[in-house]
Amino acid sequence: MSPARPCTGLRAAVAASMGLSDGPVGSARSGRLFRPPTPAPVAPGARLLRLPGSGAVQAASPERAGWTEALRAAVAELRAGAVVAVPTDTLYGLACSASCSAALDAVYRLKGRSEAKPLAVCLGRVADVYRYCHVKVPEELLKELLPGPVTLVMERSEELNKDLNPFTPLVGIRIPDHAFMQELAQMCGGPLALTSANLSSQASSLKVEEFQDLWPHLSLVIDGGPIGDCQSLECRLGSTVVDLSVPGKFGIIRTGCALERTTATLQKYGLLPSHGSCS
Repeated sequence: MSPARPCTGLRAAVAASMGLSDGPVGSARSGRLFRPPTPAPVAPGARLLRLPGSGAVQAASPERAGWTEALRAAVAELRAGAVVAVPTDTLYGLACSASCSAALDAVYRLKGRSEAKPLAVCLGRVADVYRYCHVKVPEELLKELLPGPVTLVMERSEELNKDLNPFTPLVGIRIPDHAFMQELAQMCGGPLALTSANLSSQASSLKVEEFQDLWPHLSLVIDGGPIGDCQSLECRLGSTVVDLSVPGKFGIIRTGCALERTTATLQKYGLLPSHGSCS
């Protein structure tokens, strides 16, 4: 994830519980850090599979055989407890099974990420949100925001692995507007933990070459081509993170790349910004 903008009041408390508050890396506020992996040669590294029709976000590729091969390979690795690099609608991400505690630990070690910073959960369908969260907004609102470049923070249910973000009762939900990721989540049959494909505190990645140093530590890299304009800083902002845990209100934890659209949708359904929400 990209760093959050400063928040105040209630929003700061939520951001802190989600690991999105400001503070020096490695400080008591941020929690214990895993050390980044020891540098290793880029090759040989992870198996690299390129999606047919790279760059297509919506419709499935007509070259279905290659698409299916990538899906099956990713599902096999994820079910085996491995960490896989994947394209999303915003950035390249690292994914693992949210039900595999060892895989969750591996993601933190790989990124050198503070244990106090949460991993989002990637799902394949809006209907799945109700299994893993206590939803306090209308279903129509969820369907208008998802799939899309947003992370919706809600109260987690007992269905999620207790080792996933054990420091907070909340969880961030993602359904990327990306056909491959939606099919992958559905085929895996369970939630995926998802975070950006980069070392903690470094720039996010819009193409696979930008995180080549991580390849030797991954089981599989799915190359979906460049995501957006690689020269644009705005394209590296990641998803807009919204707290929906308080009935009738919303709080912007991270502005991200879809702030205006997201805010307009929330207000359309009568939700009010929480006091101290990021602007």
